Amino acid sequence: MTAYKSGDPTTLNRLYGRSKGKPLRAGQQGLVDNLLPRIAVPAEGPVTAERLFGQDCPMHFEIGFGGGEHMAQRADMLPDHGFIGAEPFINGVAQALLHLSGDNGAHPPIGNVRIHHGDALEVLSRIPDGALSFLYLLHPDPWPKARHAKRRMMNDGPVDMFAAKLRPGGEFRFGTDHAVYLRHALMVMQRHTHQFEWLCEKPADFQNRPGGWPQTRYEAKARSVYGHEVWYFRYRRK
Repeated sequence: MTAYKSGDPTTLNRLYGRSKGKPLRAGQQGLVDNLLPRIAVPAEGPVTAERLFGQDCPMHFEIGFGGGEHMAQRADMLPDHGFIGAEPFINGVAQALLHLSGDNGAHPPIGNVRIHHGDALEVLSRIPDGALSFLYLLHPDPWPKARHAKRRMMNDGPVDMFAAKLRPGGEFRFGTDHAVYLRHALMVMQRHTHQFEWLCEKPADFQNRPGGWPQTRYEAKARSVYGHEVWYFRYRRK
């Protein structure tokens, strides 16, 4: 994920973690070469609904979408909304393109999704303040060692940016299966109660996946392979 200099959410230190894994299959590479350029976020300039989707519409932003399952299903649920996803791992981008292309490319791609292969906060910084209706951070890299805490996406600088980009009443959704990250994230969000209201009345509200929150492959693996609990958090922008 991304680390930021203390007190400055827009100044990039460096992008941590891998950007690619095993070689792409021919079909995946074809989607990266042919479909990605058609739905890529512009490399420069403002990132607005009118520019990306041709009309004013509610916008959603997903940081580190992994394989794209959540993003594709949400976009299918809400065809009148615009979805932006950012992911530095090219294999995840290729998997997302497969979901978006429809039946392995047999149908036209989902038209309300735009993808950025790279750093999420660089794109987020170009979105006008108050333009987002939803922002998602699901199963981010935990960086569990204390000396790596600054690398976590859930830190004061990025959270300040999340608050700036969400409209009043907009929703920030965060999910993790990592207990260390969970404690860290709760401490961070506790420092931002002037910006966010935690939508939680009872433990079941964060222990059970809410409706309209599709499961990711990372969540499924956390449960079935590692036997982890998964926690779900919803915060409303004040």
